[in-house]
Amino acid sequence: TGSPFAPVEINGRTVHIAQCNNSYIFPGIGLGVVACKASRITDRMLMAASNALAECSPMVTGQGDAVLPPLKEIQQVSRKIALAVAKEAQAEGLALETSEEALLAAIERNFWLPGYRAYRRRSV
Repeated sequence: TGSPFAPVEINGRTVHIAQCNNSYIFPGIGLGVVACKASRITDRMLMAASNALAECSPMVTGQGDAVLPPLKEIQQVSRKIALAVAKEAQAEGLALETSEEALLAAIERNFWLPGYRAYRRRSV
């Protein structure tokens, strides 16, 4: 769902409702496109991104019953999505062909880490 919901009880088991929005997929798509310098984004690149996200699901990895990975893993998820998008762009001839190692290096060079400086409000 796109909105936060409290956990629900189903058959005596607590199930946590995942909140999904563009924060899971679009950072990785953008990073992949920038890293490989793709000329455009295609449906197949979006499908590659979706498949990469699905591979990170705790249901798939055996780490739980949640559909989506925890947000604390978003940096690793974004890197995986970026690589999948970049490789698909190369496969479609929309980016220069390079090695996977070169793509990974480009992904790291272009990876943005948010940093928030502490500040104090001055009285006006």
